[in-house]
Amino acid sequence: MQHSYRISRNQFIRLCTFLPFAIPDFRVDEDFILTVKGKIKPSELGSTLIHEHVLVDFIGADKITADRWNHDDVIKKVLPYLLEIKARGIKSMVECTPAYIGRDVKLLQKLSDLSGLNILTNTGFYGASDNKYLPALAFTETAEQLSSRWIAEFENGIDGTSIKPGFIKTGVNSGPLSDIHQKLIRAAALTHLKTGLTICSHTGPALPALQEIEILKTLGVSPAAFVWVHASGSNDDFLTTGKTGCWISLDGISEGSLAKNAELILFLKKNGFLKQILISHDAGWYRPGEPNGGDFRGYTAISDKLLPLLKEKGLKDSEIRQLMLVNPANAFKIGIRKI
Repeated sequence: MQHSYRISRNQFIRLCTFLPFAIPDFRVDEDFILTVKGKIKPSELGSTLIHEHVLVDFIGADKITADRWNHDDVIKKVLPYLLEIKARGIKSMVECTPAYIGRDVKLLQKLSDLSGLNILTNTGFYGASDNKYLPALAFTETAEQLSSRWIAEFENGIDGTSIKPGFIKTGVNSGPLSDIHQKLIRAAALTHLKTGLTICSHTGPALPALQEIEILKTLGVSPAAFVWVHASGSNDDFLTTGKTGCWISLDGISEGSLAKNAELILFLKKNGFLKQILISHDAGWYRPGEPNGGDFRGYTAISDKLLPLLKEKGLKDSEIRQLMLVNPANAFKIGIRKI
C-alpha cells in the first residue's frame, strides 16, 4: 500500500511551533546565533533546515567571480522555493555554500529580507573534490594564517560587508585525511576556539570523520563542536562516531530516500543519539552558466513527507521538535566547546 505521508500546513506549523517553556535547553540571555541579518536568540531560530544551498558554482576556485550570476535572476528563481517552506512553518535555513564555490552573502541577505527566513552563512575553505575549490593561498599558508582569515570574517564581516558567518564550513575527501585537509581541520579548530563557531565539515564516511574528531581533540575542541556532514557508513560506524558526541548530519533527504532515512533516525534514536541528529535536504543548487540556473530541487520533502512518515512509525511530537527545533538551535548557537 502506498502512503502520501502528508500533513496539512496548519498541522505542521503546530508541530514545529516553538514554545519556550517546552525546551529548557536555551540560556536566552547568554546564547546567540548569527544570521546574515545579525544576532538572534536560539529560541528565535525555530524549525530549521540545517544544510541547504541557494547557489553553487562549480567552475573552480581559480575561475570563479561574482559577475557570473545576477542577483535578480537568482532571486526570481529561488525566492518561490523559500516562500514555499516559510508557508510550511520553516523559520530558518543554514546555507552551506562556502567561499570560492558561490558564497554570496549580499544575495543571501536579500533573500532573507524577501522571504522572512533566518539564513546562516559561513566562513572557511572547502577541500573536498580533490581541492578544486581551494584558493592558492590555502596551500601555502599555515593553519594559523588560515584561521586568522576566518576569524577576521567573524569579527569584521565578509567581503567588505557587516555580514558575519554563523558557522565554519570546510570539506575533506572521503578517504584518510591528506596533509592539507588535516591543516584545514586544524584551522577550523583554532577558529572555533576564538569565535565559538560550530564546525561543519563535508566528510561522508566515518573514517575521515573520526580522524577529524581526533585532530579537534588534540587542540582541545570538544566533538560537540563538530557536525559530521553527509554522514554515511554501517550501523557500527554510526555508533562509534556518535559516541564521540559529534553532531550526525543526515542531510541528503529526498523523496527517494525517505524510508532509508526514517529507519536510520529510528535506529539512532534507539541507540541514544536523538539529541545529536540534524536533518536536511542538501537541495537547491542554482547553477550559474546553465539556462535559468539549471534544475533546482526544492526543500519540502522533510516537511511534506519525512515528518509524517516518522510520526506514522511512532516518533512523538516532542521528538519531532527535538529534530527540527532543539537540535539545530543547540548545534549552531555560538559558544566555545572545549574538552
